[in-house]
Amino acid sequence: MKKTVVLGATDNPSRYAYRAVHKLQQHGHEVVPVGIRKGEVGGEKIINDKNEEITDVDTVTLYVGPQNQPDWYEYILSLNPKRIIFNPGTENPELERKAAQKNIQTLHHCTLVMLATDSY
Repeated sequence: MKKTVVLGATDNPSRYAYRAVHKLQQHGHEVVPVGIRKGEVGGEKIINDKNEEITDVDTVTLYVGPQNQPDWYEYILSLNPKRIIFNPGTENPELERKAAQKNIQTLHHCTLVMLATDSY
């Protein structure tokens, strides 16, 4: 299964990032929730420290708007994921260019839809 970093993770059940963590777990994926606020989601502590080492990342799925992403560029790219999923509202040409320079695949898609259609 695909180790996935959910960037923008939250313990708020009304948010798509919260739903994504749970759906990824239900589909058997290892999930690493990363966000700016302390909390827990899906039984996992939300990581707030950009210095925490996370290895063997397959996918970073974004739930952070493009206006807030520049603070995360270095961190996202340091994870060296195979792909980055830009969920609706997170599209960012600048981050896509940076990812392409590191041969990281980028997708404009919805993680929840991908899981529901078995295309994750």
